[in-house]
Amino acid sequence: MSNRLQLLILTALVLTSGCASIRTLDAAQIDAPVIYSGTRLNWYSLQGGCYPVERFGAQPPKYAAVDLPLSFLLDTVLLPWAVAVELGASLQVQGGY
Repeated sequence: MSNRLQLLILTALVLTSGCASIRTLDAAQIDAPVIYSGTRLNWYSLQGGCYPVERFGAQPPKYAAVDLPLSFLLDTVLLPWAVAVELGASLQVQGGY
């Protein structure tokens, strides 16, 4: 199999399974982890954790091992926002005038 085909298949798998970081940030689960939430959800899933919805507010992606490094990158980019949320900052964003 060529490298391009492997990359295309890997990308398709990630896109169809969803991103754990986006799933957890969209879940609005009370007391769910916010800092590195997608990475933690993937790791929890890979370790055979039960009841991810109750703990994280979201189902893990189908291919958690593939999503793990991508979630880690996105969680790192979103770290300042996640820390602010964890500290109780209310970020109210409005557009226009």
